[in-house]
Amino acid sequence: MAQASHGSVTDDLGIRIATGQLPPGSVLTLAGLEEQYGVSRTVIREAVRVLEAMGMLHSRRRVGVTVRPASEWSALDGRLIGWQLRGPGRDRQLVVANELRAAVEPIAARLSAQRATADERERIVGLAARLERLGAEGRGDSDEYLTADIAFHDLILDSSGNPMLAAVKPAVAAVITGRSRAGLTPGVPHSEALHNHVQTAAAIARGDAEAAEHHTRRYVEAVLGEVQVGD
Repeated sequence: MAQASHGSVTDDLGIRIATGQLPPGSVLTLAGLEEQYGVSRTVIREAVRVLEAMGMLHSRRRVGVTVRPASEWSALDGRLIGWQLRGPGRDRQLVVANELRAAVEPIAARLSAQRATADERERIVGLAARLERLGAEGRGDSDEYLTADIAFHDLILDSSGNPMLAAVKPAVAAVITGRSRAGLTPGVPHSEALHNHVQTAAAIARGDAEAAEHHTRRYVEAVLGEVQVGD
């Protein structure tokens, strides 16, 4: 990987760790990584620093850089989730991430119905309408649909008014993106899923917390049911 950048080294090394190519306990050296990637020691140190901050690596003098157990990784880091979805454990990771969505998003929608500003309510309705239109055009697997879908869920989490719920936005975005990139998002989305997105938006717009939670739960549990098949 001659002339690799810091970002590409981080991604490649992160993917190798996240997908089990470098299992916990593996010991690396800066010199070895420098030779392997064909970059400066500074670039390698920066990549290692990023992965250390994510809990994936641990550096010790005279020992090297050791891959840490998965239980110590920053599980909600969107970048990490993206890497995990590129490996053989993708199906299990989709289940885990969507279990998180099922636990968090319905409550966020309830709170959004109670706390969202008029502008946020209008934007949520607009994003739902865009999803419905793109789905009707058979573009559920397009980048435009993906962008609107992430924006829709991000805005609901933000408008919940709870910063701890909003903190899961990168994780939610990563699993939505990973599912799309894996070809699991159909060009023509399931009608019930789209219906529940639209109904969630309408409930938030009119301040109906019960309905907002109900319709959100319907669509996230539907997705969870899909990815649990064969789990």
